[in-house]
Amino acid sequence: MEGQALTYGELEDATNRLARLLKAAGCRRGDRVCFAIPKSPAAIIAIVGILKADCIHVPIDTSSPAPRVAKIVRSSEPRYMLGVGSVASLIDDIFSQGDFRDAVRVGWMEDSPANLRNLAPAFTWRDVAQYAGGPLEYENTAGDPAHILYTSGSTGEPKGVVITHANVIRFVEWATHYFGMTASDRVSGHPPLHFDLATFDIFGAFAVGAQLHLVPPQVSLLPNKLAEFIRSSELTQWFSVPSVLNYMAKFDVVNSGDFPALRRLLWCGEVFPTPALIYWMSRLPHVSFTNLYGPTEATIASSYYTVPSCPFDSAQPIPIGTACGGEELVVLDNDLRPVPKGDVGNLYIRGVGLSPGYWRNEEATRSAFLPYGDHDRIYRTGDLARVGDDGLVYFVGRADTQIKSRGYRIELGEIEVALNACQELKEAVVVAVPTDGFENNLICCAYVTHANGDIAPPELRRRLSAVLPPYMLPARWMVFRELPTNGNGKIDRRRIRESFASEAVNQRAAGNTV
Repeated sequence: MEGQALTYGELEDATNRLARLLKAAGCRRGDRVCFAIPKSPAAIIAIVGILKADCIHVPIDTSSPAPRVAKIVRSSEPRYMLGVGSVASLIDDIFSQGDFRDAVRVGWMEDSPANLRNLAPAFTWRDVAQYAGGPLEYENTAGDPAHILYTSGSTGEPKGVVITHANVIRFVEWATHYFGMTASDRVSGHPPLHFDLATFDIFGAFAVGAQLHLVPPQVSLLPNKLAEFIRSSELTQWFSVPSVLNYMAKFDVVNSGDFPALRRLLWCGEVFPTPALIYWMSRLPHVSFTNLYGPTEATIASSYYTVPSCPFDSAQPIPIGTACGGEELVVLDNDLRPVPKGDVGNLYIRGVGLSPGYWRNEEATRSAFLPYGDHDRIYRTGDLARVGDDGLVYFVGRADTQIKSRGYRIELGEIEVALNACQELKEAVVVAVPTDGFENNLICCAYVTHANGDIAPPELRRRLSAVLPPYMLPARWMVFRELPTNGNGKIDRRRIRESFASEAVNQRAAGNTV
């Protein structure tokens, strides 16, 4: 990444040294270690070193505000947090809260913690270098947790999804075999490291001895730069979310016959608009295109569909396909009975990818992971689906207020909880409006102020940015005297969505950017 390169030998040596230091510093099997390190070779060293120390790694979104990160640290109760200079102010802000300063120690993945203001780290990279780099013993089993990924929660508290070593191993074994990955591959590392797709990028590449090319964050949102990255890195595999691919198609950055080294293109996380898919496939006939589907709770992906060659009927939806090895998709009614083929039902997942549940949240675990049969369980995805006449599973939509935007899973309720803290607001509702832009879903906020209150959208956005990450901030705002209600007296979210959609149409007609 950006001129930095690690060989497998160097990675092995560095991660063994870090693991030995963590063990000497008191880390034991099952301890959590947070890492607040932007995507970089140092971050990869941290991930693997934490695992080799028999610990559970907890990735932190370094773009999130300190109050939200503090919730994750408080929930996961790590023994250590690893950081680097670019996140010094974030770590300073977190540890200014007294309950962390005594309970969590900080390790610095650089030689000097010069940017830290009020905190002395327990060790720096100079200390790591003093430990032996040879192989070391480990105690973890396949059933032990490998990492905890925190997702948006409707109550305002992020939920920690526990993923085991076996969960990851089974998917990586299936995927590397299905895609025919070898040591000659050059694999993209596009998603941020707190995003579950990154798990396959890292450990899929490592499993076959391939090259892993980390995409710098400043390149991630620039279509031309992304296209040039694929070319110049001579990638053979690109894995990202559809919103990125759709954005690149919108700006027409892919030439006919482009990316000659590319062999496969994978996407996951949201629906890929068919016109954009046709754009990519018509320009890259030498590439195979595979749609992967699966929530974080089922480890990276649970189903796949490799799209036949162009041309195909653009009016037909792309299925989420067939279950990956060791997994099963089941479409059930409200009584957990299979629905007839062609009917819409609730989508559940069973099999080797299922998480043990949510970190220290038995109620949420019982609600989402249900008993099924005598010795089995299923995960309720919250998605609606149907089984087609071809036997493939088709995604229909969501059954709740959860959305996908830029590939992130977002509970609209978490945004509403944050808005409720604004004393000037009497009511606030957050809805999502589909868009053909990069976001895939545009987050919109309708609100009513108290009679003696007055607050403008820029100020509301500023306040939310102190507690929510950038991808969760509403992009459109609308002030109401009263929020519309339906016949049951409940807020009519459909009418609010229509109001925002109409506003977008009017602005386009007036020549304004939406």
